[in-house]
Amino acid sequence: MHLEFVGIDPETEDKGSPTVWVDRTSDEIVVQGWRADTALLDAIGGTEWVPGHETGIPDPENVVRIPARMIPILRKACDDAERR
Repeated sequence: MHLEFVGIDPETEDKGSPTVWVDRTSDEIVVQGWRADTALLDAIGGTEWVPGHETGIPDPENVVRIPARMIPILRKACDDAERR
């Protein structure tokens, strides 16, 4: 695994921060964010938000939140991951 740092929340303080990397081994985007709270998990768990997709979050998956101000960082990560 080779992680390439893409960006960090521009409003981060001290040590806690949403961060984005690209895994150069798999060309996947890796996101660190705030853990989803119970209300968000309940909303996802009780909604068929994609036809044919079971409700809830499958066991190996998780949900994180990141602020909209990080959209430019996510765009860069997407572009970087595609550039192979």
